[in-house]
Amino acid sequence: MPSEAPSSVPSVMPARRAPSSRSALKWVIMLGALACLPALTVDMYLPALPQVASDLRTTDALAQLTVSCMLVGGALGQLVIGPLTDRFGRRLPLMIGIGMHVLVSLACAVVDDVNMLIGLRLMQGFFNSAASVAAMATVRDRFVGAEAARILSRLMLVIGVAPMLAPSLGSIVLEAFEWRWIFVVLALIGATLAVIVFFVMPETNPVARRTTGGASSVVRGYRTLLRDKHFMALALIPGLAMGALLSYVVGSPFVFQQGYGLTHGQFSLLFAVNGLGLVLSAQVNAALVRRVAPIRLLRTALVAQLVMSLVLLTVAITEFGGLIGLLVALWLVLAFQGLIPANASALAMSRHGEIAGTSAAMIGAIQSLLAGIVSPIVGLLGSDTVAMSSVMLGAGLAAFVVLATATPAYRKGGWHTPI
Repeated sequence: MPSEAPSSVPSVMPARRAPSSRSALKWVIMLGALACLPALTVDMYLPALPQVASDLRTTDALAQLTVSCMLVGGALGQLVIGPLTDRFGRRLPLMIGIGMHVLVSLACAVVDDVNMLIGLRLMQGFFNSAASVAAMATVRDRFVGAEAARILSRLMLVIGVAPMLAPSLGSIVLEAFEWRWIFVVLALIGATLAVIVFFVMPETNPVARRTTGGASSVVRGYRTLLRDKHFMALALIPGLAMGALLSYVVGSPFVFQQGYGLTHGQFSLLFAVNGLGLVLSAQVNAALVRRVAPIRLLRTALVAQLVMSLVLLTVAITEFGGLIGLLVALWLVLAFQGLIPANASALAMSRHGEIAGTSAAMIGAIQSLLAGIVSPIVGLLGSDTVAMSSVMLGAGLAAFVVLATATPAYRKGGWHTPI
């Protein structure tokens, strides 16, 4: 069982010959850049949320919805684009998706109504999900065995760095221009990726290996997954974990910039430090999973994160330790995040290897959809520290309840019971 099960990996036959180290590095950089596009589109925009709410004369909750709707669009995009990359190859859906990302980004830059911006962000998430879907699928196409595991580990590290740097890049844009220019920069990033794909990235899913079934075969695959309650339970957990993470993501600009008066630069630095915790925990998980069963890591991490979420809410309510106390508790909650989605996804993917691509698309779609549903609750509750902490605790509690009630993980003998 792999240590990391990417949420958008279509089912294809891997390449049989391992590439050289130099070639592997090229693929890591190229595919990492592609896989980072959705994260950049979310995180570059975060420091601008208060400005967006003010400029468009709207509420904090609707401003946060422009982030959440992109995640919902990404969920729908994975369900649609994942099977298309199996049917038509990686490059064509990828080029169309990136091209539409560029056009929609430019439209976002000139919009003057929050409802229109919400709709455009939904479209942006749908189309740029092609980048992450195709990137993860290409790893499965190109690499095999231990080499694949090593490349995926490096790729996850590249993806983990993006949220650390993106708010800083967004803050630099905001220092010189208004928030609309963030979308211009995102359009330029998309155009650059399109050029790289067109001239550098070969097609890794040849015609002989492409799927030939129509829509009915896709529907049958999704129906099989929906009927497997253990799969669905495990697929829900990464989504709830991502909901907790995105509650922090959408709430933190208001909590720290408005509530604590941090500047754009200070907020970006704080965001980077918390992102470092996520990266470190993901790498710790990659090392531990070689010796400890994923179900054990998942069960332990869910309990630990739930306890720390209770501590975070207590600190938020009592204001114990001030800003430093809040940051320490928040960092510890986020540090357990890297041990949850990967292990839950790996366990879920192991149940349906014959439709691995469909399984991965389902997990990724649920993850984006739940994150898009859960995170706006922060705005509805007031966008303050208690609201953010409460939603994070609620999502963590829901994940724990799902694992405890819908799988045998916490039952007698559960340490050894296959799920």
